[in-house]
Amino acid sequence: MRIVSPNKAIAFFITFGTILVLLAVGLNVGWIVLNWRRVVPLVLGIVFFGAIITGLVLNTIFLVREIRRNEQQDSFLNAVTHELKTPVASIRLYLETQERRQLDEAQRREFYGIMLHDTERLLGTIEQVLQAGEARHGRLRAKWREVDFGVIVNDAIASTIVRNHLPAGVLRFATPPAEEILVRGNPEQLRTAVANLLDNAIKYSGEKPDIVVRLRAPNLDTISLSVQDRGIGIPRNELSRIFKRFYRAHPAGPSHAGAKQIKGTGLGLSAVYGVVQDHGGQITCQNKPEGGALFIVRFPAAEETLVHAAVAKG
Repeated sequence: MRIVSPNKAIAFFITFGTILVLLAVGLNVGWIVLNWRRVVPLVLGIVFFGAIITGLVLNTIFLVREIRRNEQQDSFLNAVTHELKTPVASIRLYLETQERRQLDEAQRREFYGIMLHDTERLLGTIEQVLQAGEARHGRLRAKWREVDFGVIVNDAIASTIVRNHLPAGVLRFATPPAEEILVRGNPEQLRTAVANLLDNAIKYSGEKPDIVVRLRAPNLDTISLSVQDRGIGIPRNELSRIFKRFYRAHPAGPSHAGAKQIKGTGLGLSAVYGVVQDHGGQITCQNKPEGGALFIVRFPAAEETLVHAAVAKG
């Protein structure tokens, strides 16, 4: 059985829809020429053919979008399968090795460390999928409370460094806040959102990551978190799509034209966007002239933070 590629299917439906629209336009023009002296048939014909043309255009747009959505979902399933299968296969290999061979204590500790890392990778993938489901069905605010966002960011940085085995200075908190910066929300969702942002920065940083995290309060009622990397950047035409479900950006710039697509599920930034929106915040992304991307998240400050800021200003 021959499988038609998504691009060919899209081209076919666009071409077919265009031909049908042109035929409808031709029939409409012919109807106007034949009935230009009869007002009622002329008006009815124009309305009727206008409705047909509109329906054809909308149907073609719908089909193209469905094909693209199915392509993204297939890509997502392949990515999730890979993200789940690879660490499971790795864990199984190391367990079989320990079962069949006599290993010294140093080797066993090394194997345990690798398996723990693979387990964390598995949990991260599962967490992303679960978060995507929560974003689709809405989140409950029963677990919301005032939390120190500075502590959440600092913990996320520390765990990301350990999880990715990063050397010192590669991922750093530029200036940790001297006092509490409170945000009202779900601590686990906020922590996962920050972790996803950091993982995304590492993923698109290439072989030599250099990531700077900043947290500040630019005004009385806003908290701003920025994550800047010096990686490959994001193509300008993809900046508006990177927060969509299943979407994965391609490497930017001519030097990456032949590069493979970055691995991942396409859910990380979508989950971040959902958490930020749910907490009344905003997230933006831009490419930096010196290279890399800058993500900026803005949250409304909790009431206690506003009081502290007002007192300090007064």
